[in-house]
Amino acid sequence: MANNQSVTRHLDGFTRGRIIGKLEEGRSQKKQAGEIARHTTQATGRPISRFTVARRLHGGGLFARRPVRCVPLTPAHRRRRSLWCREHWNWRDNEWGRVLFTDESRFSLSSDSHPILIWREWEAAIIPRTSLKGTGAMGLQFLFMDDNAPCHRTVAAEQLLESEDIDCMD
Repeated sequence: MANNQSVTRHLDGFTRGRIIGKLEEGRSQKKQAGEIARHTTQATGRPISRFTVARRLHGGGLFARRPVRCVPLTPAHRRRRSLWCREHWNWRDNEWGRVLFTDESRFSLSSDSHPILIWREWEAAIIPRTSLKGTGAMGLQFLFMDDNAPCHRTVAAEQLLESEDIDCMD
């Protein structure tokens, strides 16, 4: 019997759900695997490492993945952004400092951002409470660059931008 078949047989639905739930609460995979290893060692009297637990979870269909943070840009969005940047290549730093690209990756002032990984089933949808929201900084005067992404073109989004007097790029 292959290892993953053994894991699948021994990991009932309730236990599997508890593992996924604890990881969705924000516990790291390292801590969760360590906790499972300690409980298993106490219950069976046989030592087991957190690496073995992690390997067995993987064999049972649970994988560590970074939560999705944004919708990927389409080729049309990329072309429009590239065109806009080529048209504004001669801008100075102070002008670029006022542009807010809404689909960009986050930035960090330190080199070590400690990304959190979660265990989830292969190709399972990300539950919103497991995705991490980032924060950023922007001055009072800026241009909003949205690439006409559908989520930025809703009536509600347009009304909000207008009500807040936020200048958008065409």
